Amino acid sequence: MSKPFLSIERLTQQFPDGQGGALTVFENATFGIEKGEFVCILGHSGCGKSTIMNILAGLAEPTSGGVKMDGTEVSGPSLDRGVVFQNYSLLPWLSALKNVTFGVKARYPEWSKAKVEQHARDYLAMVGLEGDVVHRKPSQLSGGMRQRVSIARAFANHPKLLLLDEPFGALDALTRGTIQDELLKIWGGTEQTVFMITHDIDEAILLADRILLMTNGPFARVAESVEITIPRPRNRTEIVEHPNYYAIRNHLVQFLGQRSKELAGQPSDDPDQRPATVRIDKTAAADPEPEPAPRLQAVNT
Repeated sequence: MSKPFLSIERLTQQFPDGQGGALTVFENATFGIEKGEFVCILGHSGCGKSTIMNILAGLAEPTSGGVKMDGTEVSGPSLDRGVVFQNYSLLPWLSALKNVTFGVKARYPEWSKAKVEQHARDYLAMVGLEGDVVHRKPSQLSGGMRQRVSIARAFANHPKLLLLDEPFGALDALTRGTIQDELLKIWGGTEQTVFMITHDIDEAILLADRILLMTNGPFARVAESVEITIPRPRNRTEIVEHPNYYAIRNHLVQFLGQRSKELAGQPSDDPDQRPATVRIDKTAAADPEPEPAPRLQAVNT
């Protein structure tokens, strides 16, 4: 069996517990993500989602285990991995346009200044930022605009893997919905691989191909991989009408509300254990019922 594009193997993270011992946040996290796949991860605070994200970004080292992307071991930050944080993380002294061109110039040093700028403008336009607004500094932009710049900056660098750490958590519902739609539009045209942390179940169902579910810590683990059996393109106003929507949503709510606690604190017996695959599809054709035997009829002779 061929390895997935992104392979996470036996990832374990421990921190000192302040009493001379170690606290195991999560252990033996083992899962894969295929190229071009959009995967969300859900779990309660403290289970280690952000730590996994930091390890994938090369911003942290695991206690044990490893990560391979496209066959190469992940070690340290790289332009092949783009990150969008919840708090925007823009350079405050640069305009929106220059925040994007800064990364593009590093990614493509052979490009001319005009090509770099046009490329940056194209991606800012994809998230709805055009005209004079691209020359404003972050302090002159709304929260939604800042996050649009962050998303444009990440996609413009053409990373092999895009990491999203609750990118819409600080936004109001209307702005969040608009940027989610723009994110899906850009992702659909680039076929980039996306790994996203979120606490929003409905957001995860709208965006993801699969949702990974984590148990509560300590000794948290990635317990399930839930396939989103709702075809794309998805529309937030129509997706709730799909027969699979509430069946999937109810499964996620039940796991996070009950089973994540029941499975918490249980060390893994199998270091190679992968999350159980869950596929819920109410549209699958049922086996046809057998035709009833023909009724006997009297025959007059």
